[in-house]
Amino acid sequence: MKKDEKSVPMTASQDREAGENRPEEAGEPIAAALFDGAVTIGAGSRRIHCLSIIGQIEGHYALGGGQKSTRYEHLIPDLVSVEEDDSVSGLLIILNTVGGDVEAGLALSELIASMKKPTCSLVLGGGHSIGVPLAVSADRSFIVPTATMTLHPVRMNGLVIGVPQTYAYFSKMQERIVSFVTAHSRCDAATLNRLIMSTDSIAADMGTIIDGTEAVNYGIIDAIGGLSEAIAFLRAAASDTQATI
Repeated sequence: MKKDEKSVPMTASQDREAGENRPEEAGEPIAAALFDGAVTIGAGSRRIHCLSIIGQIEGHYALGGGQKSTRYEHLIPDLVSVEEDDSVSGLLIILNTVGGDVEAGLALSELIASMKKPTCSLVLGGGHSIGVPLAVSADRSFIVPTATMTLHPVRMNGLVIGVPQTYAYFSKMQERIVSFVTAHSRCDAATLNRLIMSTDSIAADMGTIIDGTEAVNYGIIDAIGGLSEAIAFLRAAASDTQATI
């Protein structure tokens, strides 16, 4: 760049296009994190792959260029790669998401829960809506005290046909989410459903917003903690795994 040229920030759409067409040689950890939101850190048998899920989780439909999103079709091969990479000892998932596509979120949650590598999630800022199953899908979940989580009923955008089948579909989808969260956390179904269907916690809406301490007290998240606690868990879990081999 010449001295008299000014750097012009890329728009969201240009940034997305650059990420899709980035050169293969941009493989350094920091460069990879800038494009993919993922980076592998550490050395030897202490390598941890950090995966960030931010903004809105993009599913079957592409979001507008002005929205910050995480594409689930990008995360799936990344997770498979981590599972099969012998040089990676654990996976750290950092969440700051408003939620998004329910089926995409559940698909990622099931994939994380089925991994044999040690996994740990850390909720920063927010782990809302379908971000809740993603947070509990890891072997161990942490949340900072100032983070929040929103639990609410399943919603649908676009045309909704007012027939019994539509409401039955909503009910089944809600059951899928509740069963997954309760199976991977200490929260029971009755408590979770009560929080989801509450009518006095959110203005003009149903559901409940809880902070980090409440999320732990309800048994949704395992413990209050930050980056150091999450990495310490993965280090210990990796050592235990090596000791049993």
